[in-house]
Amino acid sequence: MNDKKECQIFSQEYGKAAEFKINASDPAPHLPSIFMPIWAVCKEISYRSGFDYGFNISIKSDIPPGAGLGSSAAVSVAIATAANVCLNLNLSKSEISDIAFEAEKIVHGTPSGIDNTIATYGSIILYKKGAIKPVKIKSRIPLVIGDTGVQRNTAEWVRKVRLRRDRQSKVVTPIINSIGKLVMESLKFLDKNDLPALGELMDINQGLLEAIGVSTFELNKLISVARKNGAYGAKLTGAGGGGCMIALSPKTKQKQIADAILKAEGKPIITNISQQGAKIEKS
Repeated sequence: MNDKKECQIFSQEYGKAAEFKINASDPAPHLPSIFMPIWAVCKEISYRSGFDYGFNISIKSDIPPGAGLGSSAAVSVAIATAANVCLNLNLSKSEISDIAFEAEKIVHGTPSGIDNTIATYGSIILYKKGAIKPVKIKSRIPLVIGDTGVQRNTAEWVRKVRLRRDRQSKVVTPIINSIGKLVMESLKFLDKNDLPALGELMDINQGLLEAIGVSTFELNKLISVARKNGAYGAKLTGAGGGGCMIALSPKTKQKQIADAILKAEGKPIITNISQQGAKIEKS
């Protein structure tokens, strides 16, 4: 915090800095678009708390921006969580998620709310029309993410799908409904820890996503090499159009899949599912 009532931001990933005054009643300042969500979080914190302190914010993330991994939501949740602790606001996780959702509206236009929710709560959730239902898992789920390096605009790709649905409603609407059925079907395989069956559903999901036009050559290439190197299943993640794919992997095959993704000109990340969500760590 600082007493200048200014927010000073530095993003290591973009190598950019910005600053703006903290005042809940002020209109949006002229900032680079990457910093607008942070402005929204700070404004919402100021509005909810009555405080008008400034913040010095340094952002360093292992999540590639614009890649379909919810980096904007993760940053917004992290800042809201840090402000909650620094200002002793006693905000609930639900309130932190709501604050991040306001920032997501700037990034995505009409966000689903999934990214800010999962960044806040962690683990696996079933999210439907604003309702959150935690899904228990019996063990860690090995994953390999492949970043194509192709950045895309989520709001633009969501708009493209909406327009295609408007033009071809009788075809596209059943496809979207089938994707919803896949999600519900996956719950029983998660409960049984049946990863091969879950991977098969991921492959089917990818086929449906290709049908509505959101996959790309780069995504398909990484998905293909992941499957050929032992993945149970693989699909794009996020809005498509670039960004990342995600592969469900046997634990023993993660490195092999990651190496294959790297050889196919992608950037691999070996990971699993976080059980905790937003938290404060002391360095």
